[in-house]
Amino acid sequence: MNQFALVAYIPEPLSTFLDELRIALVPGCMPHAHVSVLPPRALSVDWKQASEQGRSLAAGFDSFEIEAGEIAIFPVTDVIYLEISKGADELRRMHNAMNTDARAFDEPFIYHPHVTLAQQLEPSNVKSVYAEACRRWAAYPGKRSFWAEKLVFVQNTEDRGWIDLTQFTLRGVPVAG
Repeated sequence: MNQFALVAYIPEPLSTFLDELRIALVPGCMPHAHVSVLPPRALSVDWKQASEQGRSLAAGFDSFEIEAGEIAIFPVTDVIYLEISKGADELRRMHNAMNTDARAFDEPFIYHPHVTLAQQLEPSNVKSVYAEACRRWAAYPGKRSFWAEKLVFVQNTEDRGWIDLTQFTLRGVPVAG
């Protein structure tokens, strides 16, 4: 359970839609819509040290737009996810920079920016859950993009699930006009 991750939370109203979709697809899950920059991992040092190194690196990245694209299924794991159609290159660059030093982790899969919608499904249910996810996503009338302005360092705990530890602000946050 002692795992840490670095995420960009998805703002309203898209986050509410994605959280409700995830609950509909996987009843009983506890979603908080996000895109992972660093997927869950153990740390070799205290989280505060890893966090400060991450904060220093985050200061070198500009905020950027992320847009959700099509729904897909990862082979091998059958995880149903929402593809990132804009901002994926920035997320990959950020992941490569952050997956170093105290945050380095030999990940089981190549980093692929996405929003998880359903996982740990019975193999016989994957196609029907995928079809339902596609149907609901196609009907979503709202904006499908948002600005990644902050990253949040989170920890998975046994009793409270994922908790926010600290956040980093990316430079160049856009000004509303």
